[in-house]
Amino acid sequence: MKDVHKSLTDFDSDPGGSLFDPGARAAMTRFTAGDDTLALEAATAVRTAFNAVERMRAHGAQGRGLSTGALDLLMRLSASTDDRISIGELAQSAGVSSRNVTGLVDTLERDGLVRRVPDRHDRRSVLAQITPAGQAWIESFRRPTQAAMAAIFRDFTPAELTQLRHLCLRLAENQHRAFQHLTRPDDAGDAQP
Repeated sequence: MKDVHKSLTDFDSDPGGSLFDPGARAAMTRFTAGDDTLALEAATAVRTAFNAVERMRAHGAQGRGLSTGALDLLMRLSASTDDRISIGELAQSAGVSSRNVTGLVDTLERDGLVRRVPDRHDRRSVLAQITPAGQAWIESFRRPTQAAMAAIFRDFTPAELTQLRHLCLRLAENQHRAFQHLTRPDDAGDAQP
């Protein structure tokens, strides 16, 4: 991943001591024609933080070339109590479509890290299973990843990390609810006059 990032000099502090990105604030102020920019600035900060974490994850992967999605699936398979998981279960646990997981499993299978195996209980179904090479990949990835995440979250207290996790997951829950509302079929046509 290209190492394009904002430096500490790109951020400023508001009177309360909270960091903000002056460039993002100026752009959002223009975009909203002077209305409140806090939610838009927060969204920009989440994206900036995500990119920072991804750069560190990629560095921890030491050029081993797995996408975030493929890595997530490999880790889920590695941590599974059963050594096999259906594509549907992987998709549900990762919060993505089965089609997306199928493509990721194809890639992992091509790399020899995952294989498809028949379901012992349903011969029509195929499950994904991590291979010994996949387990070895995870083992070699563990220490560099722990070091990278320790570096990026340096000086965060356990309470701050808990709050950060909580806020990110609340954001995801709100997006899910909003998406369900926006994609709900229109009930107006079903109403009786």
